[in-house]
Amino acid sequence: MKAISIKGPDYKIIVKKIEEVLKDGYAPSLAIVFLSIKHNDQELAVYLNSKGIQVFGSTTSGEFIDGEIEEHSIVLMLLDINPEHFKLVFLETGTQSSFDNSKKLGELGKATFSDAAFIIASGWLSQDGEAIVEGITEGYGEEVTIFGGMAGDDLILKGPKVFSFNKNSEKGIVALIIDESKIEVNGIATCGWKPIGTTKTITKSEGNIVYTIDDKPALDMIMKYLGIEMDVESGKEIVTQLSSYYPLQMERPGVSPVMRTAMFANKEDRSLICAGNVTQGSKVRFSLPPDFDAIEAVVEECEQLKTSEKIDADAIIMFSCISRRLSFGVMMPEELEQVQQVWNVPMVGFFSYGEYGKSKTGKHEFHNNTCCIVTLKEK
Repeated sequence: MKAISIKGPDYKIIVKKIEEVLKDGYAPSLAIVFLSIKHNDQELAVYLNSKGIQVFGSTTSGEFIDGEIEEHSIVLMLLDINPEHFKLVFLETGTQSSFDNSKKLGELGKATFSDAAFIIASGWLSQDGEAIVEGITEGYGEEVTIFGGMAGDDLILKGPKVFSFNKNSEKGIVALIIDESKIEVNGIATCGWKPIGTTKTITKSEGNIVYTIDDKPALDMIMKYLGIEMDVESGKEIVTQLSSYYPLQMERPGVSPVMRTAMFANKEDRSLICAGNVTQGSKVRFSLPPDFDAIEAVVEECEQLKTSEKIDADAIIMFSCISRRLSFGVMMPEELEQVQQVWNVPMVGFFSYGEYGKSKTGKHEFHNNTCCIVTLKEK
């Protein structure tokens, strides 16, 4: 498999670069496309389709390619995979729930390939991350492989989209179902965040809304415990402070904790609205703001994945939480560069509102504040 990564500030430059690549006889069958919400996704999808290239696409909150971060741009990876070795599917949540749609996706994968892996991107379905994983698992089976990310929209927080040719939707799921007997799909969901303080209990929650922690209003608890002040009148204030620096770590016996990001706060009842469900009764700890140790932990897990399981790669796709970018700041390129250098192959990715993947000691599930690294290798 040959992977070629391309970036550009607009449609015209991207098309020009693709035309240059195609002149040399390269014949890609698939494009992984990540772009800012300001671009016309269908303009590019129509062009790629005219070249016989299928499109797996998502809007972003920042893009990166081969270790370099872009702003309001278009990045894509072209892959010359045999079309018989993958199936591209687009589903939209309408009358059916995300769980039902995802179950259908899992069943389709099982019917298409005896050994299938799923790479997915989902639209503005922030409360449905777990339901999507559970649905695919229900349809395919417990042994399923799922990696991916939730679309972004430059932190506007109004309607990120996923897309393919002639299809785009805020409520959609785009899935790349891969035949693992022909193409190895491996990956890891890792974060490197360190916990701080004692374990606490979510004493009241519903779905992705946390009302109380240790019987105290959730927002007040975090502000007091961490010694921070914020203007709850401003939605962005919550995103840039709470979600970036102080995510919750949901502890589970015997497996890695799963991260949960507080995206908004309700000033009336002092609750927190998270980017994923938080079960009542869950045990949680707060997190320390990240430093270079967090990057080293992520890179170390990637190196362990490569060496311990002898995993090679032709291409890397990476989904990294926007909260990591906000909190890591100038350190962010360091993480991207070092992850790519582990395999030293073309890499494409974006900053997401949630991530799908398997941690080192966990199962395939929905994450926040995490980076999900996926490797592809043709057998």
